[in-house]
Amino acid sequence: MMKYSHSRASRQFLVLLLLPLLVVDLLFPLYSQPAYADSASYPPGRSLQDIIDAAEPGDTIDLPPETYQGPVVIRTRVTLRGGGSATLINTTGDPAITILADGVTLQSINVQHDQDGKTTAIQVKANEVTLEGLAIHTGGYGIMLRDADRAKIIHNRIRWFIPQGQPAGERGNGIDLYNSHGSQIGNNEISYLRDGIYLENSRNTTVDGNRLTYLRYGIHCMYINGSKITNNVGEYNTTGAMVMGVTNVVVSGNSFAKQSRNVHSQGILLYDVRTSSITNNLVEGNRVGIYMEKSAENKLRDNVALRNFIGIQLSQAAGNQFHRNGFIANVIDAEAVDSTENVMDGNYWDSFQGLDVDRNGISDIPYAINPFYQRLISRNSAYQLFFQSPGMNFLSDMFAGDKANGSVDQAPLMKLDTKAPIGTVRKDGTVMVTGWLLLFVSVITIIYLGVLRS
Repeated sequence: MMKYSHSRASRQFLVLLLLPLLVVDLLFPLYSQPAYADSASYPPGRSLQDIIDAAEPGDTIDLPPETYQGPVVIRTRVTLRGGGSATLINTTGDPAITILADGVTLQSINVQHDQDGKTTAIQVKANEVTLEGLAIHTGGYGIMLRDADRAKIIHNRIRWFIPQGQPAGERGNGIDLYNSHGSQIGNNEISYLRDGIYLENSRNTTVDGNRLTYLRYGIHCMYINGSKITNNVGEYNTTGAMVMGVTNVVVSGNSFAKQSRNVHSQGILLYDVRTSSITNNLVEGNRVGIYMEKSAENKLRDNVALRNFIGIQLSQAAGNQFHRNGFIANVIDAEAVDSTENVMDGNYWDSFQGLDVDRNGISDIPYAINPFYQRLISRNSAYQLFFQSPGMNFLSDMFAGDKANGSVDQAPLMKLDTKAPIGTVRKDGTVMVTGWLLLFVSVITIIYLGVLRS
């Protein structure tokens, strides 16, 4: 009897000893793992709005790879992840997704917004929102921020797809910010919309590493003081980057090529830009490489204008500094009207026949931008028929005698400065391959003919 009681007491003691460990083991997953919503608990066909409304602040919701119907409104700070397979389809006049809570994150969700240019796929009216890895097909706008600060919009793909044939002016913008400051817009791909990235009254914003194609304006900026536009690539747009009404903006490391779809196409357009830095950009194959109007006290340095119709065009631009820029293989290197007191020195103009007596790499003859042709065609466009004709060149040379009213490079370079971004100039592999093929054929032909003659 005593033996049985001792055994029973031992078992009770063992249970009491292990009970805290069992409780800790049951509770440990709750404290060691983030609060993920269980995707298996969502029955097929459950609405996305119900899933979001059931979440607690801070929850992460992993969506099953299903198709959901919009619209949805997010009023709680959650992370919504689609794994690249969850798709939201919206055919209503409301935004597909409206975000009203600060700190919301959307990741890897496909959004199809089947509406016109007046509506948007994603509407953000909250701060510190992250939109990452989204694939957006929209007939209207892609992402729209209103009074929403410190957003992070990265690695998204935004395209227009309906209706076919709709003019670009009637489509929406890919990413559209108004009165939304301190945001980061990076590494997005945007095509076939109106403007790729539109920023208005949105200061201290960074636009970096985006790819922008087949748009009206790749980047369109108005009143974005203190912002940075860096390392973006734009091709086949009407204008690569239009920067208007700004101060203290950096435009650097961008490549804008093949902007020639319109008579007013430019690689970079600067209008009413002041105290800003435009450096290390490549503008290639555009109608106008860099166009500057009513802009002052800016620094343009180490840019390359390559194979444009006009390399750089100035209109009422005064007090700017141009250093170590390269103008290569443009039909017209530069034009300037009513643009005085600009400081130009140390730029390379490949059409200019300089004279370097002391062999210091700097021409002893200044290069003057000639405004004659531009003024003439502005009064009568028919005179474009005489472009580069002997008579037009003769008149231009006569007019060039008055250099006081134009912009003059007092120390043009004899060779392109190696510090200019010539390394970023897109290498035309076709030319190189063709050259090697011609060399190879020539060698074979010589050998073959030599064998025949021997």
